[in-house]
This record gives sequence, C-alpha cells and structure tokens, in this order.
Amino acid sequence: MFTGIIESIGNISSVTMKGTNKIFRISSPIAHELGVDQSVSHDGVCLTVESVSESSYQVTAVAETLSKTCLSHWKPGSRVNLERCLKMNGRLDGHIVQGHVDATAICKNRQDKQGSWIFRVKFPEHFKNLIIEKGSVAINGISLTCFDVTDDEFSVAVIPYTFENTNVKDLLPGSLVNIEFDLIGKYVERMIQFNKAG
Repeated sequence: MFTGIIESIGNISSVTMKGTNKIFRISSPIAHELGVDQSVSHDGVCLTVESVSESSYQVTAVAETLSKTCLSHWKPGSRVNLERCLKMNGRLDGHIVQGHVDATAICKNRQDKQGSWIFRVKFPEHFKNLIIEKGSVAINGISLTCFDVTDDEFSVAVIPYTFENTNVKDLLPGSLVNIEFDLIGKYVERMIQFNKAG
C-alpha cells in the first residue's frame, strides 16, 4: 500500500529480457535503504526488490505487468518515480494507492501557468465511472486531484515541488502514463453493479 507521495526519482541503468519478463536495474539514492522482498512503487507499479547494492537494485516485471503499464517503454536513462510502502504509524498525505495500475493514458496537453502546470490526460472511456470532479487519481504513482472531468479526459494541476521532484516534468503531449483510479471508487462501482444485477 502506498500514498502517492513520491520519495525519490530513480534512473533505469539496464534492461534485460528473460523469457517474457523484463529485468530492470535501477540506480537510486534510496537503494541502500531497501531490502530484498520489499515492495516499491515504480511510476505507480508495485514491484518486488530482488537484489540490492549500495547504489542500485533489481526488479522484474512479468508479461502481464508489461502489457498493462508503461514499463515496456522503459529504457536505460528513463527516470522513474519511487515510493516505498506505507508505514502504518505514518501520515497518509496523499490517498490510498495500491500500486496496481488500471490503465495507461496519454498526456494530451501541458500548460505552464507561471507557478503551476496543468496536464490534460486522456484515458480509456470504459473507466469513466471511476473518476469524479475533485477526486483522487495516481499518475505514474503521484497522488493528484482531477478537475474538468469528461467521459475520457481530465486535468490535474501540479505544484512546483511535485514538478521538480518527480518525473512529471518529463511529460509532454503524447507521453504515455500509468493510471490508478481511486480504490474507494472501485468498490462503490462494484457494489452498484451487483445491486443492478440483483
């Protein structure tokens, strides 16, 4: 479980294919604090740490993860948002994020508002019931608030701190991003479906 508050940016140092899996070596300032079997959010995708050195660590993405996320596009030099799992004695500063990406979406527009940035995102329309005005969404693992919501698009505003300390600054029109919709909304939608069926 995560909060969508990014701790650090990692850099992909190597990508290796093994069968249908991709093995990533990630250089990170938090690498020395990680342990084998620990869960870490990578651009919103929960992956398990497999080995650790002083300055880097290794994770593997299986075919299912690669097909549902942006990880198939990672290459050496790619910058990745990192967050370690939530401590239960800490503050929940963002929102509840599972690290289970629902879909990929496309950055449609980026506006510099001279103090903040607004990104317009287009997502698959069949997820329209999972997003609401002023609701929470995780984009590449970053907890953000939606506005100007339509059936297949929404906007988010990004403050300077988030812009400078995550890879959101790398997003341009046409960039692919990982999206995780709000967990509570998913359960509500599921209950509504059951009630309609009953």
